[in-house]
Amino acid sequence: MAQELSKSRITTGKVLLSFVHVFKPTAIEEGQEPKYNMQVIVSKKDKATLSKINAAVELATKKAVAEKYGNKMPKKWKTPLRDGDEEKEDDEAYQNSFFLATTSKRKPKVVDRNFNEILDPEELYSGCYAAVCINFYAYDVAGNKGIAAGLESIMKLGDGTPLGGSGGNVKDDFAEFADMEDEDLD
Repeated sequence: MAQELSKSRITTGKVLLSFVHVFKPTAIEEGQEPKYNMQVIVSKKDKATLSKINAAVELATKKAVAEKYGNKMPKKWKTPLRDGDEEKEDDEAYQNSFFLATTSKRKPKVVDRNFNEILDPEELYSGCYAAVCINFYAYDVAGNKGIAAGLESIMKLGDGTPLGGSGGNVKDDFAEFADMEDEDLD
C-alpha cells in the first residue's frame, strides 16, 4: 500500500496513463511553455486513491484561500479532478473513471517495480498502468485560479492496451503481404 508522503503530496494506487509526455517536455497548447505532462485516469472503484486526491485538493485549497485570499474563496475556483463519463463520454478508456492532468517543469523520475530507472519512451506509454506521485498546489495565472496537479514521479506497474491507435500488431496489419512474392507486389 502506498505510504502518505504529505497532506498535499500523494501516491496513487494503480492508475491508467494517457497522453504520456514524460521523456521530453511538450506544450499542451501552442505558445505555452513546454512541460512534462500526462493524464492520470483513476477508476471510480478506487476509493482509496480518490479519497487521497480529494483530501490533498481540499488541503491545498484551504491553504491557498487562507494565505493568498484572506480566507475568502475566489469565484470560479478550478479543481483538477474531472469526470471521464461527462467530459470524455466517447472515449472508452475514461469510462467509469475520473481523470486529472499532471505537469512538471522538471523531468519526473520513471521507474519499474524494482526501482530500475526507465529510460526508453516505448516502455511508458498511453495505456500502461502505474502508480504516480502527485503534488497538489494552488495557481493564479491570467485570472484563472485553482488547484493544479504537479507530476513528481512514476512507477510502471504493468502493461495495458495502447491508447490512441498506436501500438497495433504489425503482423496483423500486414498479414496479406506476408506470403507474397516480389512479382505479386507489382
